[in-house]
Amino acid sequence: MKQTTVRQFFAQFPNDDACLEHLFNVRFGQGHVCPKCEREAKWYRLTNEQAYSCQWCGHHIHPMVGSIFEKSRTPLQLWFYAIFLFTTSRHGVSGKELQRQLGVTYKTAWRMAALIREHMAAIDGDAPIGGHGEVVEIDETFMGGKTEGHDWRERKTVVMGMIERDGDAILTVVPDQTRGSLIPQIHKNVLPGSEIHTDELRAYDRFHGSRTEYTHKTVNHRNGEYALPDGTSTNQIESFFNHLKKSIAGTHTSVSRKHLLRYVKEFEYRFNRRMRPETMLSELLSRFPELGA
Repeated sequence: MKQTTVRQFFAQFPNDDACLEHLFNVRFGQGHVCPKCEREAKWYRLTNEQAYSCQWCGHHIHPMVGSIFEKSRTPLQLWFYAIFLFTTSRHGVSGKELQRQLGVTYKTAWRMAALIREHMAAIDGDAPIGGHGEVVEIDETFMGGKTEGHDWRERKTVVMGMIERDGDAILTVVPDQTRGSLIPQIHKNVLPGSEIHTDELRAYDRFHGSRTEYTHKTVNHRNGEYALPDGTSTNQIESFFNHLKKSIAGTHTSVSRKHLLRYVKEFEYRFNRRMRPETMLSELLSRFPELGA
């Protein structure tokens, strides 16, 4: 399958009414049991508000309530188009770009982008990766802040990444590179039985002895080791970090520590669908984890 084109997008969602009908259908649909009268019902679109009415008791359902679109005065079609832009870019979409494309204020564009990133993260979830016979590469990188001066590390933010070899990734922002910050993230996100590959960072020393359910192998970059004959390497996670940094720098210039996790999770979501990018738009417009869907 190919990704949706701009022409196909506007053919499917020509106006706000079409977008609202789509939301109703994917979240409720005709025959949905009315929460008030508890009967299967046919639902009628109201002309004076963005809602549907039960044929039996007149109870109203608002398809936008509980979603990222709730309480927004921005036309629903613009929301859908903003999501479309996020799914067709490998490097993300800046607030200024949304402002130009949608014709909204920068404040509105920034808020929309933040909510879309949170929606992507919610759909992606953080189900543990790895397991028996699987290899998980783990590394950290510094992002943001200036590199000049002896205290440059304090001005930067540490992003930790875990990637199952040829599988999914989980990324998070951690306080530092200490054992207390990194090891709990592995226990939380990597399944027992995994073979873990890291570099020579001291925080990982004797890691295999602390929890016997993992096999731990390392490469020593200081000695010029990047891929050992037995397959040990962290090349895939390092390649991901390289793409992440270039995308952030090229699209956003820089991102503050306060908001970095949203951007990291956006790229995690996109990476985990790299083999099926054509599914992203439908998924983002049809699933609403915040509702338990």
